[in-house]
Amino acid sequence: MNFIDIILKKRYGQELTDEEIAFFVKGVADYTLPDYQVSALLMAIVLNGMTDREMTTLTLRMAESGAMIDLSDMGGHIVDKHSTGGVGDKVTPLVIPLCAAFGVKTVKLTGRGLGFTGGTVDKLKSIQGFNINIDPKDFRKLYNDVGMVISGQTPDLAPADKVLYSLRDVTGTVDSIPLIASSIMSKKIAGGADSIVLDVTCGSGAYMKTPERARELADAMIRIGDLAGRKTVAVITDMDQPLGRTCGNVLEMQEVYETLIGKGSEDVVEVVCYIAAQMIRLAGKNEGIEGDDLIRECRARLTDGRALEKFNDLILSQGGLLNEHGLPVYVDKPFEALKVTSPETGYIKSIKTDDIGYASVELGAGRHKMGDKIDRGAGICFYAKVGDKVKRGDVLCSLCHGSKPLIDDAKLFDVMEKVLNAYEFSDEPPMPHQAVIDVIGA
Repeated sequence: MNFIDIILKKRYGQELTDEEIAFFVKGVADYTLPDYQVSALLMAIVLNGMTDREMTTLTLRMAESGAMIDLSDMGGHIVDKHSTGGVGDKVTPLVIPLCAAFGVKTVKLTGRGLGFTGGTVDKLKSIQGFNINIDPKDFRKLYNDVGMVISGQTPDLAPADKVLYSLRDVTGTVDSIPLIASSIMSKKIAGGADSIVLDVTCGSGAYMKTPERARELADAMIRIGDLAGRKTVAVITDMDQPLGRTCGNVLEMQEVYETLIGKGSEDVVEVVCYIAAQMIRLAGKNEGIEGDDLIRECRARLTDGRALEKFNDLILSQGGLLNEHGLPVYVDKPFEALKVTSPETGYIKSIKTDDIGYASVELGAGRHKMGDKIDRGAGICFYAKVGDKVKRGDVLCSLCHGSKPLIDDAKLFDVMEKVLNAYEFSDEPPMPHQAVIDVIGA
């Protein structure tokens, strides 16, 4: 095939054949296509889109470009969960043990944080001894013995997607529904799941800025899932402010534990229970309970000790440490370095969540690029959120670092200014935020 003909075909809005897409993905994976030609086709896709068939073929060919994890002989219906990312997103460490409390067995492959979004791998590594790099040959034992495995993604999982993602990042071709949807779904399909529940975040702290755009992405991924033979459900959730009361690694894992003993933030509880309910239903473990009754049962098991018991099983099974009181042992201790106070009296109208996420990265809680060092104790604790009424001088949030901070005092005050600029105030209370906006494909 002549790849220039393929570029021109998509440039003029024509539909690519399965063979042309396979040729494209193979050339990406084995580096036989030059970056400038690949980038040209990516831009043509951004401008002219893809049909459902094209998206699905691209997804499957990317999934098949590396290792395909086969979980078919492990017994039971494997349900995977994926989030499109956000600030303060500690959903996975809560959802997996909650689902286990219903008898849902899960193999979860997860990633590290990059940019303003935190990664589950980094959060779980905040527990001393926790092994996030599980060899796939050990999945079966942990799956059978504990019912849960959470592991970092293997480097050979959908390698063509990694190449395309790195090019999209530097060629202005990130914001494309077909490319985002196929990227996400290729990794989920390569991971071996039978069904997929997607947490599609929207708002200032998400890649999809509006509910409408989030629904568009969710619909595309559901259509890909259906054509690929994987039942897929999407939960649209709010990321127009940080989720919960913390962002950071140790801080968020401490909040996970607080949630499991009944002291969690309501928005976290709501998001976790809605996502868990869909996973439980898809796995056929809802015991005849449906709708709001299933959500209520999830709330009960999340906080009555049953999910906590499974959470502890997960920690111990992957080498994590609990102290004599049954509490996780963390690799560092967060120190409250600076309180950020309100400059005026009024209601918090909005929070620019991406700016909060970037501020957290500046504190050392995340990475600008792969290889950057992380301060596990760094992050932000929130004392007031959207809709709360504050007086001048009230504490909005506090900036934290660990025992060996990566930031000096001068930089700390720069971060404080960025955080303050992320808050907008009003004299009247804003419209209340819904943590869960919609469920699609249920």
